[in-house]
Amino acid sequence: MAYIISDACISCGACEPECPTSAISAGDDIYVIDEATCIDCGACASVCPVEAPQQA
Repeated sequence: MAYIISDACISCGACEPECPTSAISAGDDIYVIDEATCIDCGACASVCPVEAPQQA
């Protein structure tokens, strides 16, 4: 299962550089994760200050 970013995202950008597969990108209002590219490693979740990345 891939991670998704919830509406709790504050668009701080902390997660994007942590993703080893570059699955995270800035969306319109919040960051988004490409579920096909996500390897479910949790690197994004470990740096998020608001716990927005969650397992789908």
